Amino acid sequence: MFGRSLGFLLVQMYSAMKRIDLHQTEHSVKIGDECPAFEPNVKEDCIFYADGEPIGFFMRQMPDKICKLADLADKELRSKNVPKSVMARATVSTKEAYDEMMKGQGDKKRVNQYSVIIGGIPPKAQFKRPYPNLSSVHSVKTAQTFIKAMLLLAKESEQLIAEIMPDQYQRQKELFNQVSDKWKFGTLFTSSISNYNISAPFHRDTGNIKNTVNVIITKRRNSKGGNLHVPDYGVTIDQCDNSILVYPAWRNVHGVTPIEPTFEGGYRNSLVFYPLNAFLELKH
Repeated sequence: MFGRSLGFLLVQMYSAMKRIDLHQTEHSVKIGDECPAFEPNVKEDCIFYADGEPIGFFMRQMPDKICKLADLADKELRSKNVPKSVMARATVSTKEAYDEMMKGQGDKKRVNQYSVIIGGIPPKAQFKRPYPNLSSVHSVKTAQTFIKAMLLLAKESEQLIAEIMPDQYQRQKELFNQVSDKWKFGTLFTSSISNYNISAPFHRDTGNIKNTVNVIITKRRNSKGGNLHVPDYGVTIDQCDNSILVYPAWRNVHGVTPIEPTFEGGYRNSLVFYPLNAFLELKH
């Protein structure tokens, strides 16, 4: 046993992943709708197939090296070292309950939310910035450990994609031959966002390069919910701590179920890597 290579052991692990064939189902979900609290129905390691082709996969427990990098990135993100876009929401369902909470009369607490974008930022003509740039977080000295950990996470995630979905890896790598090196975050991505306690309403990532995949690594503690739901296929993926989901976010409408801390300080954080079409279209 000790003579076996790590690569051999990984291949054995991947070969045991369950195959899930996704089938279109009818639904009434519209973009912008809030995602309800669906219970997960995908809880084990699996590869997703649509029309007979693999389009993504889910691992409930990442390899140890990736877990350690995710722990570091998560720790840095939650520290004062990394500048954030901050907001707050209430764990209440009505305006009346929210008003009571703000007056100190309710039993619910506000939940901090924030996000951090690193890597490439596409042109935004509506904000009078018709040119791309690098996230301003890259210029913050105290954020360098976080950025390095995230870059290593992206590269390790890419290796998983290469092992489990080699055709997808090659296809995405070839597409990135059209992307300048200065806009690459790793080999297969242009950008990254980390979302802390954010439950995204139903949306589709139309700005992503078609025929590519996103990576979502989940870190959580003392919380429930925060699982990805894809209504087109009726699946809700159990995004537990140290799990990784690889999925073509451009392909389907999807949303994140409500996040509810089960203990003070509880949270759910997603570390996301994605490829933006805006950088594919740039001439230089």
